[in-house]
Amino acid sequence: MFRRVLRVILILLFTGAGIGLSYYYLPDKLAGFVIDTAAKHYGVIGIISVLSGFLGVVLAPGIVEKIVQLTSWLEQRLNRMSIQEIIGGAIGLIIGLIIATLLGTAVSWLPWVWIGGVLKVVVTLMLGYLGVSVGTKRKEELLGFLPRFGRDKPTKTEAKQPQPYKILDTSVIIDGRIADICKSGFIEGTLIIPNFILEELRHIADSSDLLKRNRGRRGLDILNKIRKELDVMVQIYERDFEELSEVDSKLVKLAQVLKGTVITNDYNLNKVAQLQGVKVLNINELANAVKPVVLPGEEMTVQVIKDGKESGQGVAYLDDGTMIVVDGGKKYIGQTMGVIVTSVLQTAAGRMIFAKPGLGDKKSVDQDTPPSYNEVNIVG
Repeated sequence: MFRRVLRVILILLFTGAGIGLSYYYLPDKLAGFVIDTAAKHYGVIGIISVLSGFLGVVLAPGIVEKIVQLTSWLEQRLNRMSIQEIIGGAIGLIIGLIIATLLGTAVSWLPWVWIGGVLKVVVTLMLGYLGVSVGTKRKEELLGFLPRFGRDKPTKTEAKQPQPYKILDTSVIIDGRIADICKSGFIEGTLIIPNFILEELRHIADSSDLLKRNRGRRGLDILNKIRKELDVMVQIYERDFEELSEVDSKLVKLAQVLKGTVITNDYNLNKVAQLQGVKVLNINELANAVKPVVLPGEEMTVQVIKDGKESGQGVAYLDDGTMIVVDGGKKYIGQTMGVIVTSVLQTAAGRMIFAKPGLGDKKSVDQDTPPSYNEVNIVG
């Protein structure tokens, strides 16, 4: 529809240009040579108008295609720019056009009118481009000159503004714990789900690998639960950063554009985002922070489920998934026993508890073979 309307407008413009050219310009040049009667005068106007309209019909499709391509290019460039860059570019353009207007009057004294007109066009285009370029690159300085009244004391509108955006990563969506955190009310503001994250989840859900397919479908189910069942604001962000190929890079760029926070449990993304000045909320760090504090010397009851890496060690787990390495616990595999904590090791992947068999729990003690009380050999 847009192409048809634009094509009709161009044909009308070509026809109007032909009418204007033949009516206002040709009679003076052809008077007494070709046009000697009113009939010939209007006949020439009609012929030139028809020829101009036909020329418009021929050239309009190509011109329309170029205009559409230019419009699409401008739209893509504007979509990649933040609102601060757009405002800064607009301010720079206005300043550049004002300077061009002032300089245009300085060249109006030139003796040849056409030279002054060309210079005006060149100066206007050059300063307009420089204004946009400088405005987008120095947007912080330009916006800093805006009136500062009302900034010291927030207005009612500013006080009601939502909290900064929280941008969800693919891994944290598939993990699922984000839904429970949102349900508890610890997440404030608007959850941003980028469209490229949804596309990645869709590709995972359509994978031929059964494990990947289940993970992708679980992630989509978690998103539906957050949107429909939980009292939290969710927004799908449509903008994509086509110049970036990796999803992690797009997440970091989006967080920089929105001044938001990335929620993830990806250790590498956590470090990369922090290096680029993006705030990150790591679900794993939150889980480690809220785990119960265990001190050396405390007693607990655990079930040994498998042997450890070192000789004679047994491995048990708490309800929250914390690994407990029991020295001399290999012979108690499959049994519930009491242990005494000897040390706690905190790593980037989580927390490990080292323990030894205790005397307090009779269920774990073999009457013929008393448990060992040797010190635990901690292997990092």
